[in-house]
This record gives sequence, structure tokens and C-alpha cells, in this order.
Amino acid sequence: MKNGRIFEPEKFSQKLQDIAKEVRNAAACCQGDAIALLALLRQLEQLHREIRDGVFQDSLPNNRQALYSLLKDIESEGGWPYIERMRLQEFLANLPQEVEQKKEWGNDKLVE
Repeated sequence: MKNGRIFEPEKFSQKLQDIAKEVRNAAACCQGDAIALLALLRQLEQLHREIRDGVFQDSLPNNRQALYSLLKDIESEGGWPYIERMRLQEFLANLPQEVEQKKEWGNDKLVE
């Protein structure tokens, strides 16, 4: 029991799966709309920050044994949660190739 609540792993696991499904559905609805997808990513980053800086920090252990247990769990379950930002080079690599501009003598017209 934590903070007066009974933690039920099965129900929580199902709740996490439901949340993941909703996020995937939202992303699918936004497919092709970079602005909407960016808004979704920003919202997820904000939620991550709120949880990390709020209830997670409030729930951190206050003794060495509990801290050791938490660190062991973090290490064994895949490390610290992190929302990675796309690097500019990766972003630019996904841009479509520009149509080459060929110059004709005395005329700057676009040839495909």
C-alpha cells in the first residue's frame, strides 16, 4: 500500500495499455499532419515533465534501502524513461529531395 492506496498491477497494466492505445489512435488520426503530430509530441513531453517533477519526485524513497531497490528496478527494467528529441540531421534526412534546378543559357527556368 502506497499513500493509502492499494496498488493493483493488473489493473494498472491495463490502464497503461489503454493510454498507449489512445495515443497511438491520436497519432494515426494525425498521420500526414506534421503540426498536429508535433503538438501531440509536445503534449507527451509536457506530461512526462509533470509526472517526473510532481508525483514521481514526491514518491521517491526516503531511505537508502528503498532507494537501492528503486535503482535496481530502474536498471533491470530498461533504464530511466526518456523522451528523445529528433536530431536536426535526422529531420533534414527525411526531407524530400529538391527538384534540381538547371540553368539554361540566359534563362533560369526549372527543369524536372
